[in-house]
Amino acid sequence: MWGSHRAAVWGCCRAELTKLLRRPANWLLFAVALVLSLTFTYAVPYAGYAAGTGGVRSSRGLPALLPEHLVGNSIGGLPVFSGAIVLILAVLAVGGEYGWGTWKTVLTQGPGRTVLYAGKLLALAAAALVLVLAMFGTGALASAGIAAAEGRPVTWPPLGDLITGIGAGWLVAAMWAALGGLLAVLLRGVAVAVGLGLVWLLAVQNLLASIAAPLLPWVADLQKALPGPNAGSLVASLGAGADTPGVAQLVGVGRATLVVAGYLVGFALLTVALLRRRDVV
Repeated sequence: MWGSHRAAVWGCCRAELTKLLRRPANWLLFAVALVLSLTFTYAVPYAGYAAGTGGVRSSRGLPALLPEHLVGNSIGGLPVFSGAIVLILAVLAVGGEYGWGTWKTVLTQGPGRTVLYAGKLLALAAAALVLVLAMFGTGALASAGIAAAEGRPVTWPPLGDLITGIGAGWLVAAMWAALGGLLAVLLRGVAVAVGLGLVWLLAVQNLLASIAAPLLPWVADLQKALPGPNAGSLVASLGAGADTPGVAQLVGVGRATLVVAGYLVGFALLTVALLRRRDVV
């Protein structure tokens, strides 16, 4: 029984990966994520440094752009901006089934709802991993180029730190993908799900951190249980700069990891429960 379910999940995963690869919108999102990461992590700060104005990373200067800081620079955007891209990708993959009216067509061909969504989530996790690896790869090229241009030695982080950083970035990205899937199923579509997800990531989180938390102690405590601040704490513990939006060391790395993983599992289980109990149209 388990073997048949596992084969069905992998079959659904392969089908979902094919769909992800063939949709131009997904490639556009992928490109936007990489361009944003390179622009605001390397291009803008280095342009400010070269112009003698310091740039947005003036407190850390040129050393923050060198290869030794690759881990923190590569995953610093995941709590907010890059995470928003992953969330949109997940909403399109899951919520698009409602707009196209393909849920019933797929389900009548054999796989159950749990198996089908497990395949979707695995495909989204694979896409998230590819995006994180691409961020590390492009970041490595950019930081090595800056080091060469400034005559600085190229010193890479230890292999263990790179693997830990990739794993942490993947965990955060997968959590946002799971949230995107949940919003798509909860709202049965794409537009409202994307809107609410972006409002939460780009507005509500920052308002809580910058306005409410300094004034209300209970909001400051509440932040420590929310997904975004824990994602920010996790990447901060691995070297992401505190001048990056959404990055702050509010809790320890162990707690942050457990909370992010807990949200990932919770979002996935809640989505499956909704799919099993509600009509798909």
